Amino acid sequence: MRILALDSSGLVASVAIASEDALLAEYTINYKKTHSQTLLPMLDEIVRMVNLDLSEVDAIAVTSGPGSFTGLRIGSATAKGLGLALDKPIISVPTVDCLAYNLFATDRMVCPIMDARRDQVYTGLYEFVNDKLMVLSPQKVVAIDEIIDEINGTGNEVIFLGDGVPIQRDRIEECIKVGYSFAPLHMNRQRAGALAALGLEYYKEKRVETAAEHQPIYLRVSQAERERAERERSEK
Repeated sequence: MRILALDSSGLVASVAIASEDALLAEYTINYKKTHSQTLLPMLDEIVRMVNLDLSEVDAIAVTSGPGSFTGLRIGSATAKGLGLALDKPIISVPTVDCLAYNLFATDRMVCPIMDARRDQVYTGLYEFVNDKLMVLSPQKVVAIDEIIDEINGTGNEVIFLGDGVPIQRDRIEECIKVGYSFAPLHMNRQRAGALAALGLEYYKEKRVETAAEHQPIYLRVSQAERERAERERSEK
């Protein structure tokens, strides 16, 4: 069994191919270029390097959101296009859950935070029980103080990761009242390898959808939609 994994939900673009017992290839870029420039060339490169015919994959895993509106659209469109062309199912994995999976089997609570702008973060709370990812607080978009208060209320030690950490680190350190740490650099951003591993678990649980069914999850409206609504209100 082989899974193709695509993640362009944040600043990082990442592509991986995994079997049930090995990560065969992973290509991750976190550098300035847009995902429309990087994702397909990255996919072409790892397919070439492992001599894979894409028709041989069993499913396509993609981060379903939340995240960058443009990034999510690029990832979802790529996954849908491949799924339709190859007649393969889509494994739609929540972005924040996938980030948490980077810290597999830690004995601490995990809090991914992605920058959602406007003084907000995409976040959630997780723990691992018997090597299984458990959702303590589902992914959502909130102010950083709200998730810190939620963490303080649990009394549990926590590890933070995600592209929101550099932006919110000072606020976290100022307000956190439990033991905490920040994930090291090789674990602190989206990785398609983690997406592929979690996607394999979803696949075994038959948590799949058709390419036609797949839609990204934004959690809130885009800036363009907000601006249009504001214009319409001002015109009334």
